[in-house]
Amino acid sequence: MLRRDYPQKEEVSKRARKGIKLSMEDDSSVPEIQGESTCPLLDEQLPRGKVPGFCSVRWGLAVILHISFLVAYSQRVDLSIAIVAMVNSTGQQTSLNVSTDVCPGPSPAPPNTSQPTEIKAPVYDWTPETCGFLLSSFSYGYLITQIPGGYLTGIVGWKPVLGTGLLLSSILSLLLPLAAELGVVYLALIQALRGLSQGVIFPAYYTLWTKWAPPQELTCLMNFSDAGTTLGTFFTLMVGGITCQTLGWPAFFYIFGGVNCVWCLLWFFLVFEDPDSHPCISTTEKEYIRSASTQKGHCHSWSLPLFSMLKCGPLWAIAVAYFCCDWLFYTLLTLLPVYLNRILHLDTRESGFLSAPPYIGNWLGHIGIGLLGDFLIAKNLIRLGAMRKFFTALGMLCPAALVLTVSYIGCNYVLAVILFTLSMTLISMTGAGYAVNLLDVAPRYAGFLHGVINTLGNLSGMAAPTVAGFLSSQDTLSGWRHVFLLSGAINLFGVIFYLGFGRADVQDWARVESTP
Repeated sequence: MLRRDYPQKEEVSKRARKGIKLSMEDDSSVPEIQGESTCPLLDEQLPRGKVPGFCSVRWGLAVILHISFLVAYSQRVDLSIAIVAMVNSTGQQTSLNVSTDVCPGPSPAPPNTSQPTEIKAPVYDWTPETCGFLLSSFSYGYLITQIPGGYLTGIVGWKPVLGTGLLLSSILSLLLPLAAELGVVYLALIQALRGLSQGVIFPAYYTLWTKWAPPQELTCLMNFSDAGTTLGTFFTLMVGGITCQTLGWPAFFYIFGGVNCVWCLLWFFLVFEDPDSHPCISTTEKEYIRSASTQKGHCHSWSLPLFSMLKCGPLWAIAVAYFCCDWLFYTLLTLLPVYLNRILHLDTRESGFLSAPPYIGNWLGHIGIGLLGDFLIAKNLIRLGAMRKFFTALGMLCPAALVLTVSYIGCNYVLAVILFTLSMTLISMTGAGYAVNLLDVAPRYAGFLHGVINTLGNLSGMAAPTVAGFLSSQDTLSGWRHVFLLSGAINLFGVIFYLGFGRADVQDWARVESTP
């Protein structure tokens, strides 16, 4: 177990005599080095009442990012809901009614009369294995640009990298119907290219908050922005099923892709690289953010302390937690509509509609945990490292147990949706755990390291749908039980590893040099 070095008594008493309250950096055991003050800038430099709160530029940026992640994740789940309408499922269910391990399916007549509008769109004879490959092909491309994207944002800035990736992904969405018509290989290629485009988004996003987020507001700002991912999933699942059924699945991609392209073009005029370049920010807020960001250090140069990074146990703890939690998350993200359609035999509209509640729960959970995390730290109710570990364990173990329960309740789709909703709500607790831990451990290299760690983590995004496709190839309850059991075992391992090696203090190699 790693030990934490606490401030000396003389240092603590000296600060107490000055009336200075310990900040998050004090709680995380960050000593003063080379002129860097670890005293809370909020108490020392700016009166709290004069610092803009929710009506501020930094919170306006969080709202813009919230919408941008809505756009990004609408493109990550659009195929998950559309594939239900794209695949000819009637031929795959004929041999399942002889088994007691499946839910009773609808009679052959209703599909021909209740869904006449789907005839206008092409339908393909894809196997569950093919569907799993197509859904995971996004991750094949997503892996490649994580590290280059994180490295590039430290050199040229986050704005051009994030904006370009979002725009290219939106344009590629318009080509997806044509690719599906050409064949599975072309569709997988477009999915991989969309992954390539979006792979740079989150590394750039982590670099962004090293310039814009005061330490006291980091958890809240990041979780509010991140909540756009689940709101995008919720909105796409709600609207996507209806759109695919009434207008056809090609129209679904054309409408969403077109709207997303318009937003991406507007985005370039709304965001700015840092507070110094923003034309409308107040002097008070600029000084508040600038002072806080200099504590964390500037972006890295061309050289990186790679050997020190490889030896860092806390970084490995974050990477393992990412991989394990993402396994369950991507299983639900890509396959929940498929489960509702093929196991519970809900149609396209119903599976899309009932797949949405878990994500509105996750959206609310992200916002709530951000507020709760910053509140606990501000009131000194829990140490930063302990909070990271507690919410990581809560957000990984409870969802895994709830999802596993789904496979034992039979064909009760109402109870299944309730359990999925609780699972996705609780998984948002990791937003105050390992998900923001990089900015505690190595804020100066957050963009690059997130690219590396997210690459490792998203290997699960590539593997989970494919493995689930093979385990559930017969569309039986027992097959999906194996899918959920595997996810639970992987999450348990991730929690144990993170509790053993996770920390929340800035590493020595990640501090700012004293020389320019």
